[in-house]
Amino acid sequence: MVDIIIGSIEPLGPPASKPGPGGALIEAELLHVRDPRQRIVGPLGRERRKQPRQDPYNGKVLTLLIPDSTTLPKDLDIKKYKVLIRFMRK
Repeated sequence: MVDIIIGSIEPLGPPASKPGPGGALIEAELLHVRDPRQRIVGPLGRERRKQPRQDPYNGKVLTLLIPDSTTLPKDLDIKKYKVLIRFMRK
């Protein structure tokens, strides 16, 4: 008999440190910066996106990479968390 396990296992070694309830600093890599979305009108004159959203005029959209996802909260959701960013030169 053969057991087939789909997924991944916990990494070997000491357990990784978990972020505290007050929020911890998490290092991220900035992958891309772009201007905010503009209104997208489909062929029938309706908004094509399922959730219409108006981005701020002076806003920027950042794409971030978090190298170690174990430092992120387990219940990460856009409705539950606010993100604060601090930039430092390399």
